[in-house]
Amino acid sequence: MKRTIEVRLTLNGEPRVAEADSRQLLVELIRDVLDAKGTRIGCLTGDCGACTVLIDGEVRKSCLVLAASISGNDVRTIEGIEGIEALQEAFIAENGFQCGFCTSGMIVAAADLLKNNPSPSRDEIRRAISGNLCRCTGYESIVESIHRAAHGTIG
Repeated sequence: MKRTIEVRLTLNGEPRVAEADSRQLLVELIRDVLDAKGTRIGCLTGDCGACTVLIDGEVRKSCLVLAASISGNDVRTIEGIEGIEALQEAFIAENGFQCGFCTSGMIVAAADLLKNNPSPSRDEIRRAISGNLCRCTGYESIVESIHRAAHGTIG
């Protein structure tokens, strides 16, 4: 028997109210109910990081969070992260993506890193994205993309 719960949250700066099954994952609520498709569903086990979002400013994997538990919280998806233009440009310039599936999670994690550490080393970048898997690029182009964005070497 499904139990429906009303979830009130702020999604990308906009107050939202949605009905969620008591067992529904936040990533499912974000994509299927609130229609923010930039957050990806990958592994559903917290391993890949494709579902990475910010909850009250903290990097979280939305496949590990029950939707009902975030009532009253601020959730930011790739669509709501401010100031990511330099990261997007750097990912393009450095070929920091191939299939693009992991990119939104990588950019959310990178944006959080750069907010807290505007000039990270390559090792700090590697640690910040360590919860995100990419099966295409081998990571060096992703690390270079974030480093390039951080150090202002765009265009």
